[in-house]
Amino acid sequence: MFLVAGLDRLLFGSSLAVYGFFFLPVSALTALWVRNADLVLAPVVVPIAFAVGVFPVADTEGGIGGLLMGLFTALALHAGWLYGGTLVAGLIVSVRKIRLMARRAAARRGRPPQPPGGQGTRRPRPPAQGGPKGGPHGSPQAGRRPARPTRA
Repeated sequence: MFLVAGLDRLLFGSSLAVYGFFFLPVSALTALWVRNADLVLAPVVVPIAFAVGVFPVADTEGGIGGLLMGLFTALALHAGWLYGGTLVAGLIVSVRKIRLMARRAAARRGRPPQPPGGQGTRRPRPPAQGGPKGGPHGSPQAGRRPARPTRA
């Protein structure tokens, strides 16, 4: 954005409207080029880039006070461009994140589910043998552990 502002100053005489207009495609490109791991950063970085780039096109006469006044005035008067570019970046990043989550879910459906903790799969227990009462020898108490003594 700093380079765009420099070109704006040379070609268009520091037009903040031209700077804001070019901010929208730069915001879209930023949201498209950011890595999947950094998707949440694009809507945060875009307004910072707008503020940094506004220095060359803001009215900066009168020393440090004039510089700050020109910067704040430019940011206040052209906040629409700032909000628009941030909205564009946010929408593009949201669509990318939704598509990424859908792809991951589709890939997970194609594989067998992994147990929590990343451990290997457990072998199923062998079926109980014996009669209809549930124990291995037909009595209901035969397959159970002895009860723990309780304190009174």
